[in-house]
Amino acid sequence: MFDLLAINPTAFQLGPIPIRWYGILITTGIILAFIVVQKEMVKRGMHPDFLTDLLIWAVPISIISARIYYVLFSWSSYKDNPIDVIKIWEGGIAIHGALIGAFLTTYIYTKRRGISFWKVADIAAPGLLIGQIIGRWGNFINQEAHGGPVSEKFLESTFIPDWIMNQMTIKGVTYHPTFLYESLWNVVGLVIILLLRKVILKRGEMFLFYLTWYSIGRFFIEGMRTDSLYGGDLRAAQIVSIVTIIVAVTTFIYRRYIQKVKVNYQDK
Repeated sequence: MFDLLAINPTAFQLGPIPIRWYGILITTGIILAFIVVQKEMVKRGMHPDFLTDLLIWAVPISIISARIYYVLFSWSSYKDNPIDVIKIWEGGIAIHGALIGAFLTTYIYTKRRGISFWKVADIAAPGLLIGQIIGRWGNFINQEAHGGPVSEKFLESTFIPDWIMNQMTIKGVTYHPTFLYESLWNVVGLVIILLLRKVILKRGEMFLFYLTWYSIGRFFIEGMRTDSLYGGDLRAAQIVSIVTIIVAVTTFIYRRYIQKVKVNYQDK
């Protein structure tokens, strides 16, 4: 059924340096997210250079925090050779770590600039989903972040194209393309968020929706994966997802019904 060759993770060579599809896709996601978020920020009356200045800090910090998160939950693989911690080119970053780094950087930066964190977070929410939608296809190229083996019955009942299942066939075994499930979940979330722009939401609620939506999908999809990071006997991503959902929902209730925030998303 799957007679195609697996896609080469290396797109091309730049002299002795291999340029990998994973990096190209991550970069593409960042660029597209930047374009969408930048347009909305200017529309909301923010300075055109604000996002560029923020990303100068947020991107490298997010990469570092993504690596730190991965290493902390995989310390047994690094404790005997600590120098391997810096070898990020060999793989090993986590999206939750990147998000934590991005959120903290944005919070500190907006406070220093006297700009509402919630306003920036709302505007950035669609961009975050765009980056995640595209970035997951880097996992597809690398044949990683997949689930357990799938049966012939599953393959016969699915509408997933052969070229995707071919790439998810490793050493003769075909696995659940969980990267695809998460990417599609985020596509639906992006559509909902774009529709929510037409609804009267309080400032910060679009971002809280993003946190809740992504975390619900990630919790269930993570349970299917075979390469999860663990915190004790529990999957780290599921723990973070549960905590994020609780915090996001609690914050939504507090801000809308107790604090009674009056500023809407649409307000400049």
